[in-house]
Amino acid sequence: MEVSKAIELRRSVKAYDPNHRMSEAEKEKLLSLAMLSPTAFNIQNWRFVVVQNPDLRRQIRAAAWDQAQVTDASLLVVLAADLKAWEKEPGRYWKNAPQPVQEFIVPAIGQYYAGREQVQRDEAMRSCGIAAMNLMLVAKEMDYDSCPMDGFDFDAVGKLINLPPDHVIAMFVAIGKGTEEPFPRGGQLPMGEVVITDRF
Repeated sequence: MEVSKAIELRRSVKAYDPNHRMSEAEKEKLLSLAMLSPTAFNIQNWRFVVVQNPDLRRQIRAAAWDQAQVTDASLLVVLAADLKAWEKEPGRYWKNAPQPVQEFIVPAIGQYYAGREQVQRDEAMRSCGIAAMNLMLVAKEMDYDSCPMDGFDFDAVGKLINLPPDHVIAMFVAIGKGTEEPFPRGGQLPMGEVVITDRF
């Protein structure tokens, strides 16, 4: 499927076939392609928590306003990020680069992030957002539907998945075989309202 077609066809689907099982090969394809998503300084700060335990799924659903896609989708991914990925052996993010590149980039990582907690958090959200979109587009190519989610109690879900204290949850992505058509598009704004040339 062409990327442009996947973008056009991807919709947020809420109802899924709870009996459909995704193969391990399909899961690996989805996640391996999501891991090609770009991150600043290549710090790969996203963490993909694949929730498979049915009891845990039910508990997360309770913390997500009882939204059915949490338990019924074939795959539930909690996208989290390591806020301190930038300082955890940063040389490994550039181990395959030429030595001059390593010597330039690796020290710059710490110089950019150290002491800038808001930047660390902002970067986490950007990284997870990009990865989520990759997940959803690949899912559409594979004939799966998806739904990005932020309608849940972040603190409660963090406790349920044992989120480390230096990590943050960005969102969920539910993926599976949709059983209902999504609502018609609610109304796209005109390009002239959202595309600005040079300055506001």
